[in-house]
Amino acid sequence: MGKKIRLDQLLVERHLVPSREKAQALIIAGDVLVNEQKSQKPGAAVVVDAAIRLLGNRCPYVSRGGLKLAGALDDFQVNPCGWQAIDIGASTGGFTDCLLQRGAAQVIALDVGHNQLDWKIRSNPRVLVIEKTNFRYLTLGQLLELTRLSALTLRLAVIDVSFISLEKIFPPLFAILTETAKVIALVKPQFEAERGAVGKGGIVRDAAVHEAVRQKTRGYAEQSGFQILGETVSPITGTDGNKEFFLYLTK
Repeated sequence: MGKKIRLDQLLVERHLVPSREKAQALIIAGDVLVNEQKSQKPGAAVVVDAAIRLLGNRCPYVSRGGLKLAGALDDFQVNPCGWQAIDIGASTGGFTDCLLQRGAAQVIALDVGHNQLDWKIRSNPRVLVIEKTNFRYLTLGQLLELTRLSALTLRLAVIDVSFISLEKIFPPLFAILTETAKVIALVKPQFEAERGAVGKGGIVRDAAVHEAVRQKTRGYAEQSGFQILGETVSPITGTDGNKEFFLYLTK
């Protein structure tokens, strides 16, 4: 038996995709064949010399996050064309890519990490990149300084953060947004639920826990001053298989 590695890692090592995130998006979408058999588990162990074939139906965004946001924009009937927006937790840039493809005039792509943003997004003149910045502690003045803008006209904020609760994100966001600005926030149960409610592998399967998380995050939003306009289920699960939700808010 030959050496085995993760399927998503193998795609990157063979230079079939630019990143693990992109590989995971294709795999979960069913666009990767291993020895002519469809495999939809990014972490599946495959032999290093396995025959890999990518199907033509590629993810239209730099990461599968774009698929999530596209579904939410459609469900909430939000058209960001011509808007200035901020993407909190930009990572590879799936949300930002989706906004750009929907016609956003400018997107501030902010993340606490660095060197994660896909080059296609980083090099887009409509994108202002802010890295190594924890939004939790960001003020309007600091954001203006980082973007080198004299003023903000943010019409939309999108949020996809990990290892932190939305409870920490909503208050500083409310402080920087103007009246009538909209928010589309991805709710990830594994980062909102009580520790004992999260199962093996960080998976939350209990519907009661999902409901508790939904109610709790709605409470966080309202306590921060936001009004809730809607709620929907993400069209696809997280890379680990978790069911996720979106909240649609306004100031």
